[in-house]
Amino acid sequence: MSKTTMGNKLPLILEQKMQTVGEQIRLARLRRDLSVAQVAERATCSPMTIARIEKGATTVAIGIYLRVLYSLQLDDDILLLAQKDEMGRALQDLALKHRQRASKKQ
Repeated sequence: MSKTTMGNKLPLILEQKMQTVGEQIRLARLRRDLSVAQVAERATCSPMTIARIEKGATTVAIGIYLRVLYSLQLDDDILLLAQKDEMGRALQDLALKHRQRASKKQ
């Protein structure tokens, strides 16, 4: 029995984001005038997997997403994930602030 912190189902907002990603991949495929079968062949997966990705299925492995992005020449887009990390940088900045002590008077 495996433990998960969020259960088996993703929060609705994450499912919506995956649907958006799927739609963007679908549009990229259509702009290139490629069929589902062509992308599946290039990404070495099944056409059904491509269809699931384009519908925003949350159960497809990230490695397959990478192969699909690579087949569409969009693999560098993966480097944009968590690039900004504004919250992390703000927390880092807070940790860097140290109290300044007055100099010792002699």
